[in-house]
Amino acid sequence: MERKTSQITLIYLLIAFVLAIFLYKLSQLFLNPEYYLIFNLVKDFTLIIITAFAFKTILKNNETKSKNIFEKLENTNNEIKESNEKYDIVAKATSDTIWDWKIQEDKLNWSKGIKAVFGYEKGQVGDSSSWWFGNIHPEDSIKMSIKLYSFIEQKTEKWQDEYRFRCADGSYKYVLDRGFLLKDENGKAIRMIGALQDITKQKEEELRLKLLETVILQTKESIVITEANFNKRSLPKVIYVNPAFTTMTGYTSDEIINNSLNILKGPNTEKTILKRIFEIIQNKEEGLLEIRCYKKDRTEFWLRFIMIPIYNTENELSHWVSIQRDVTDEKNQEIEKEQLIKELTQNNKDLKQFSYITSHNLRAPMSNLVGLLNLIEDIEIEDQELKEILDGFNKSAHLLNETIEDLTKVMIIKDNVSIQKEYVSLKDIFDNVFNQLTNQIEIYNPILKLNLDSVAVLNTNKAYLESILLNLLTNSLKYSSKDRVLKISVIAEQIENSVKLIFKDNGIGIDLNKNKDKIFGLYQRFHDYPDSKGLGLYLVKSQVEAMKGNISIESQVNKGTTITLTFKNN
Repeated sequence: MERKTSQITLIYLLIAFVLAIFLYKLSQLFLNPEYYLIFNLVKDFTLIIITAFAFKTILKNNETKSKNIFEKLENTNNEIKESNEKYDIVAKATSDTIWDWKIQEDKLNWSKGIKAVFGYEKGQVGDSSSWWFGNIHPEDSIKMSIKLYSFIEQKTEKWQDEYRFRCADGSYKYVLDRGFLLKDENGKAIRMIGALQDITKQKEEELRLKLLETVILQTKESIVITEANFNKRSLPKVIYVNPAFTTMTGYTSDEIINNSLNILKGPNTEKTILKRIFEIIQNKEEGLLEIRCYKKDRTEFWLRFIMIPIYNTENELSHWVSIQRDVTDEKNQEIEKEQLIKELTQNNKDLKQFSYITSHNLRAPMSNLVGLLNLIEDIEIEDQELKEILDGFNKSAHLLNETIEDLTKVMIIKDNVSIQKEYVSLKDIFDNVFNQLTNQIEIYNPILKLNLDSVAVLNTNKAYLESILLNLLTNSLKYSSKDRVLKISVIAEQIENSVKLIFKDNGIGIDLNKNKDKIFGLYQRFHDYPDSKGLGLYLVKSQVEAMKGNISIESQVNKGTTITLTFKNN
């Protein structure tokens, strides 16, 4: 525009100069000197008038052109504004971020979606492609850049790609980027307009579905999906089975899809279970069942399965999912276990009956034998060898009689599920026990220390507690050390609703590293004592547990033993 104005001005000056010289020469040739001044005056006015008309014409033309240019600029601005508004409306309607890239100038404009979707404020957004590429995830940037520039070089019109774009908070979103290429009259790429769509949720859903698909394909559980519709004579139609179903039944997916699971029925399939399956389907409820089925080769197997109803977005039943497992081995083990339990129960009954018969049949002869041996003690026997034989016989008879009595006690304890309890004085019980052990106490002469003051009475079975104390004190006396004076302490402690009785001695002790697992076992002997029967601790534990109590033991060889009894006192 400036160049054209200079050209017009130069032409006007040349014309003016030429006209001025022409009129000057003309005035010299044809005018008298007295008219020369008037001529110059008329000439100047004429030139001024012509100049005014010329400038008016030029200014009018320029005004018209300027007006046209302004109108065009205004229309262009309105179009740009309308276009930007359309971009914003489209972005709001589609949740897309519109971008406009002037390739030659490397100018990049973003719609308001850059804030709504990615959180960028206006001042944070760059206006070149370097800002765009700089916010693409490093793992995606090179791949995406190569594909984009290859697309521009190929000069095709439409382009799309998926990558991760960084948000203002530093996190990344998956985007689907689609662009349209604009070219000039020579086919050169000059502009590209595109839209970023946030597909993060879709990507996460795809990954979740891919993971679920992998689980379904890799799991050893058979998974079957069926339609919701069915009739009373046939189960719903199968639409999917995973590979585990083929492994379990032998039927391929092609053989079972569009058929029903009726194909697994056989002669021993329980009709009651089938009826229950139809009830579950009709009631649209979950169900866990076991049924006898048949594989493709007609091998019978047990199937445990759960039925799960699947509902659509309208809360309408759309499918059934069944998760299945072959439990034939488990069922066989259960049958074997039940049979073994029956056999053990019967054996236990037989043994108990045998024990009762044995103990009752032996008790009478043993009582007679002990009585006769007691009578023999009153007869003076001069034959020393015979006397030793009778003494040994007497000792063995008494030991056997004690064993029979202990076994009888054990059987009584095992048979009595509930026992009678009463509040008894601990001091009185200990007095009774000491009276029974008077002779042994005099022989071993132990140092006894009793601390029973904190527990005056105990809710227990008196006979059981006396038997327990008698066994424990007898063991302390029997297994005392010959190298030191025997010390026995008994402490009673009240702890909330429980009572602890702690028995401690400094006897020969027990090697718990060797015998911990069998310390309370039946007929377990830990020392080579001739009169040790291996019943004492077993009987104690049986009586303690019969009274719902607990027993624990701590012992060290040549240092002593501590036994703790715990009872509920309510």
